[in-house]
Amino acid sequence: MKKIQSLRGMNDLLPADSPTWQYLESTVRSLFTQYGYREVRTPVVEQIDLFKRSIGEVTDIVEKEMYAFETLGGEQVSLRPEGTAGVVRACEQHGLLHNQTQRLWYLGPMFRYEKPQKGRLRQFHQFGVEVFGLEGPDIDGEILLMTARLWRQLGIADRVTLQINSLGTPQSRAAHRAALVEYLQQHRDQLDADSQRRLETNPLRILDSKNPAMESLLEAAPSLQDYMDDESREHFARLCQILDAAGVAYEVNPRLVRGLDYYSRTVFEWVTDSLGAQGTVCGGGRYDGLVEQLGGKPTPAVGFGMGVERLVLMLDALGVVPDSIGQNLDVYLTAVGDVQVAALTLAEQLRSQCPDLRIQCHSGGGSFKSQMKKADKSGAPVALILAEDEVAAGTVTVKYLREERPQDTVAADQLDELLNNYFGKCHPEPRSGVGISQSIESSTRS
Repeated sequence: MKKIQSLRGMNDLLPADSPTWQYLESTVRSLFTQYGYREVRTPVVEQIDLFKRSIGEVTDIVEKEMYAFETLGGEQVSLRPEGTAGVVRACEQHGLLHNQTQRLWYLGPMFRYEKPQKGRLRQFHQFGVEVFGLEGPDIDGEILLMTARLWRQLGIADRVTLQINSLGTPQSRAAHRAALVEYLQQHRDQLDADSQRRLETNPLRILDSKNPAMESLLEAAPSLQDYMDDESREHFARLCQILDAAGVAYEVNPRLVRGLDYYSRTVFEWVTDSLGAQGTVCGGGRYDGLVEQLGGKPTPAVGFGMGVERLVLMLDALGVVPDSIGQNLDVYLTAVGDVQVAALTLAEQLRSQCPDLRIQCHSGGGSFKSQMKKADKSGAPVALILAEDEVAAGTVTVKYLREERPQDTVAADQLDELLNNYFGKCHPEPRSGVGISQSIESSTRS
């Protein structure tokens, strides 16, 4: 019978790979909480119109990349290709936006049907931040300062570069678009096939082309800055002032437009060359018109998304994940002979008194020699040996697997103190009531 394989571009996360993910996730969660942001979770499947109205019907995502289908009930739905639209829908649906300020974050899988490549999968994961109800450049600055702090905490600050730009208002962008289309039409024969298609649908995206053959043509194209309104200029200048005051380096990239229709004013990307060709690891900006576009009242908003897979690749490539992350075990507890009940009882007692220790209790029987081989293979620095003689005596033998040191034999009730002295992770409880030795003894009689 033919084995079933995972779908192309939808990868498994195996135990050997999970420590980097866990390190990244815990770091990001802690940082967002430190800044006062709260978590929101939205469904993976949404009505397809949500993305058509937010992202834009003539974008590559909607035209080519969405996993769209009809349900058994006849509804037109799609797996979410990005996170912002769903968060806006959820906040509007549950009354979280009108005359309120919200600082939110999310984590979850997104789906786009495109050619899988390094760090870019058909099922990928994103962290995102969305802020509603604040229109000044100070909140734009805050989320950029927050991401800059994240790179420092992860140890990759010297490998990412911040690029920023302003798209102005929809009115100023429309005037620039008209001039840009007129210019590009005059040089249509110099455009590649993708840019010729975009000329009819989303001409601003042509400015973001990475085709070196078009570089000089685009350099001479009409600049959005020449059509910028005064209020947007002041907003962008204040943002730059905030970044300068905080010592966050940046590059102003007038060709940075981002790929979604809903952006206005501030847009930004954190880019790196540590993954080969320059790639974006975090991008976002301001989308003041999106809530109204989806049926709500006018609401200023700003946010960003960051790709988990790309960041994991960076962290692994640069070797910045602490060695302690993903360490297999601290303690391996053997159970030699008919002592499994006593071993499980001891393990539970230790987990209560040493909640930070990673303890595994041997299961499945086997000889002392075979169990010690498994203890050594586990990577734990300490093995606890519990056999019938130890249970009868109320003791445990402690063997040190990673250093030349004589083994110890201690009373079971003193084991947490010994482990605390060795690991510094235990919280020995007062010696009152039923101790470990008594618990083990009673377990052997039951």
